[in-house]
Amino acid sequence: PDRPAGRGRRLQPSALKQVALELGLPVLTPERPRGEEFLTSIGELAPDMSAVVAYGHILKPEVLDLPPLGSINVHASLLPKLRGAAPINWAIARGHTITGVTIMRMVAAMDAGAIIHQVEEPILEHEAASELSLRLSESGAKALLEALTLLSGGGATEVEQNHEAATFAPKIDRGVARVDWTRPATDVVQHMRAMDAVPGAWSVLEGQNVKLFRPRLQPDLGDVSAPEPGTVLAVDPAEGVLVATRDGGVLVVEVQPAGRKRMQARDWINGRGVERGQCFE
Repeated sequence: PDRPAGRGRRLQPSALKQVALELGLPVLTPERPRGEEFLTSIGELAPDMSAVVAYGHILKPEVLDLPPLGSINVHASLLPKLRGAAPINWAIARGHTITGVTIMRMVAAMDAGAIIHQVEEPILEHEAASELSLRLSESGAKALLEALTLLSGGGATEVEQNHEAATFAPKIDRGVARVDWTRPATDVVQHMRAMDAVPGAWSVLEGQNVKLFRPRLQPDLGDVSAPEPGTVLAVDPAEGVLVATRDGGVLVVEVQPAGRKRMQARDWINGRGVERGQCFE
């Protein structure tokens, strides 16, 4: 459904709905995809097949089975790896270097249907989840068209997933996004990238929540001897904020203090928001 947006908080349609309306396509926007009225509305459209992309609701079998050619889904991982709500975030957090998109049949079990088509994509060295999401959305759109072409021409080979090889990518919440400075520096960097931009990796400094973005690994801390994880080792307006972890340092290039906009770390430093020797909790 349309949601409030902008300074006036007026109801605004999604970008997809706007395009559909411009093309003269019928659009249904129920709060919940269930009930006889919804089923009747879908049935009146007489779809041959349904394609589900980032919908955010569980569809019941009577909805999935309504089209004669069934329902397919775009999932942002190489299934059976990373089934679940947050495959992009967990791919980065777990240090994967390759991910991709899968077009699969929709079944009752979560992300467990037969694979119709897959496309691999590399995860770039400093790539944030928000950036990878944009790339995979484009890749997924192309893969969906390719899969529909294969299905319509009878050339699709559907392969059942190896369920024993499945891994899972549960929903990300604010608690998960908190930075654990006692972990290795590589893990902390991956965590920050994985939480960027939503919900944002965060920590507490001097009683204030701070979101942390654009991390860079700093494995060599020079003459510093075993600092407490979370300690601010250096503040350099030209570089950023260097923070200690279990086995090295992480240079944070962008931050978002509570109640403020995201900013370059240099602006935070120049505003005396952080000082050397302070410690993130």
